Amino acid sequence: MKSLLITIVVATLYNALPEQTDDSPLVTASGAIINGLCPESHRWVAVSPDLLKKGWGFGECIRVEGAGEMDGVWQIQDVMNPRYKNYIDFLVENDRKLGKWHNVKITLISGNDEAEI
Repeated sequence: MKSLLITIVVATLYNALPEQTDDSPLVTASGAIINGLCPESHRWVAVSPDLLKKGWGFGECIRVEGAGEMDGVWQIQDVMNPRYKNYIDFLVENDRKLGKWHNVKITLISGNDEAEI
């Protein structure tokens, strides 16, 4: 069992579009397939590569606090561009206005457990 991981990050929003991801916008870095009609229904996040190196892994669930309406339980399924450090990126609908929050607390709550999502 992993020890409790808690960190403070910057949180942003992204859309499953080639200009924000890559030429396969509906496939995450974990290999999960995004529902193109309702991406936000997954409640998936991308994390910066430095967080993956610190032990935050694909399929694990995190509790997010301090990001307004985005607070709650999300699952790690994607990775951000290496230029980002200490960031998470919420997968949202393509028509949602993008946003940014500072000092967002994320806590690892489980591994591979979607029961709370």
